Parts: sequence; C-alpha cells; structure tokens
Amino acid sequence: MNSSEMKTKRITVTVQQIYDGYEDHDWDGVVGYGGKLDIRPKYQREFIYDLERQRKVIDTILNKRPLNIIYWVSTKNGNYELLDGQQRTLSICKFLDHRYHIEDKDGNKFYFDTLPKEQQQKILNYELEICVCEGDENEILEWFKTINISGLELKPQERLNAVYSGPWTEDARKLFSKINCAADTLGGEYMSGEITRQAYLEKVLKWISNGDIQGYMAKHRYDDNANELWKYFESVISWVKATFPTYREQMKGLDWGRFYNDHKNDELDPVALEKTISSLMRDDEDEIQKKDGIYEYVLYGDEKALNLRAFSKKDKSTAYERQGGICPLCKESGIEKHYEIDEMQADHIIPWSKGGKTTLENCQLLCARHNLIKNNHIL
Repeated sequence: MNSSEMKTKRITVTVQQIYDGYEDHDWDGVVGYGGKLDIRPKYQREFIYDLERQRKVIDTILNKRPLNIIYWVSTKNGNYELLDGQQRTLSICKFLDHRYHIEDKDGNKFYFDTLPKEQQQKILNYELEICVCEGDENEILEWFKTINISGLELKPQERLNAVYSGPWTEDARKLFSKINCAADTLGGEYMSGEITRQAYLEKVLKWISNGDIQGYMAKHRYDDNANELWKYFESVISWVKATFPTYREQMKGLDWGRFYNDHKNDELDPVALEKTISSLMRDDEDEIQKKDGIYEYVLYGDEKALNLRAFSKKDKSTAYERQGGICPLCKESGIEKHYEIDEMQADHIIPWSKGGKTTLENCQLLCARHNLIKNNHIL
C-alpha cells in the first residue's frame, strides 16, 4: 500500500470533546479527547505558533469561519495520534487552559473563563473536521512529510525528525530544540536561528556528520540516547571558549563546528589570536566590511572572509588610464598586451595583509591571470 492508498474516514468533533481530558506534560506527552488523542507524537515538531497566530485560531472559531482539516492517525490500541494540525489544536487547548488571552477591538483582554458565556459556548461547540487515517509507520511518516496542509511549511530538519523518529531523535530534540534547553543554556550565545524550528539541531548535526545529516540520523535512529551528539557539542563550545575567551557579538552564529573540526588539534595561542582580532575589530578606516569574518580569517588566512572594501569605479578608471590598459605584471614579463577595462581586476599594489590600503595610490589593474597568480601566492 502506498501513501495515496492509505485508508481514511471523516469524523466531526467539537472543541469541547478535544479539550476533554487535556493534559500537557511537555516532553512527557500532551493528550486530549478523553485521553485517547496523542497530540504530540514523537515525530511531531515543537509548538511554534506565536501569540498572534494562536489568537487568529480563536478569532476564526469565534467568527465561525472554517479551520482546515485536521489529520489523526488511528493506532492499534484504538486511540489516535495527531498527524497534522498540532499547532491549531494546541492553540485551542492552551486558550481553554488559561495559557494566554485574546483582545477585542477596544483592547479589552479576555481569558477563556472571563469571556461572556455565549462566547464560551460558541468555542466549545465549534466543530472540527477530522480526517482519520489508517496505515503502517512508513505510510504515516510519508504523509507527515508531505501534507502540512495549513501550517507553516516544514523545515528540512523537521521533515528528517519525522522520517527518523525514534529514541535518538526524541532525546536530541530535548537537548537541542527548545528554548532554555541544554544546548541553549550551554552555547546559545554562539548559535543562531530559530531553536524551535530545529536550527540548533540541524547545525550541530551538519557539523558532526560533515554535512551528511540524513546518514547520521539513519545510523543512530534507534540509539537509546543522543549522548554522542551532546558530547560533541560540548567539545565544540569548550574549544571556542578556550580559543577565543573574549566574547563578542560577532561570534554568534559562526560556523564553529567546522572551525573545530579543522583546527581542534592545532596549537593555537589564544593571547596572540586575541591581539590580532582586537586590532582587526578596531579597523578605523573601515577596510573590513564583514567583522564576523575575522574569526575565520585568523584561522584560515582567507581575506575573502573579511569582504574587504573594494576599489571604487572611479579609482579603477583612473588606474586604468594611468596604466594605459597594460597589466604591469604582463609588462614585467615583456608582454605589453592592451586590455579593455572590463578584462582587468583591481588589486592592492601593497597587499592588504601587509598593510596596504584601499586607496587610489595603492590601486593597480591586473589581467585575470596575474591577479589569480598574485592572490594565490599571497595566500
């Protein structure tokens, strides 16, 4: 049976029925519908709706507008797992559970139990259209990857979490996928992206697997825990703090795992590195356009990481006229070939790494071949 042949049936349930028996134990499970609906199966993403989106769900109900179909999966024990519609379902249950308030057009605030009785009943009696699916695990996961009917589009890592659900993925999400989780506490100042949308987990997996995230997850799917991944992350953060003990805002979101993988066995001098970094950060003449590239530069020596200030069109034109369209390095080789200006590239006569500035006096135009040769020689 393929996913298109999965058995389905339609049922209608009220908000009152969904909320009956609602219990939210966070990572230990969220249930509703008299305890028969697993609202947060292991393959589901984190709750990501912000307050505005949650309120829009309640507004839709109060105005008797339809919410899109919600998908459940029928389990062997006669219960259900929520396949698609988690964000809408939790938005409803959290409102009834006094977790947030809504506001009317005059700015008056209302929790569920402070709404007028007729509005409370309107919410409780609202009917949700449910599509109940029956199928094996592979069919369920395939559906979860593709339907995502009305919510925010699944991120690639969220899809992989669904495909490779199991004890390892569950533990990894606890460590890396929640605000104030262990990874956020230990190294959040060095990471970037939406943690609840799997940004931290995806990044660390990319680092440890050298880009083969899917392969790593497939290998470890049925491990009891994600200890190996956590210990790796601890090593990365420890190395960063030891190598670059002075924290700067430019350190947030850098490719620290790649830096660690390439340089963890190098004998680096934190004092010397800090002296160089501090000097480059000052850069009073604004030669460096990308300050967060300084860390990659001091490790790899690649000036491209700094996005150095480029020569202006006026400087390029002046240098071209001054040279008469001749590449000075070609001339040194006894070749006085004339180039069009768009065939030449601006170059620092005295390299930036040796103190040369991006000024007209230090500008020359080289042919593409000699510019490449010079840059490779410098690097």
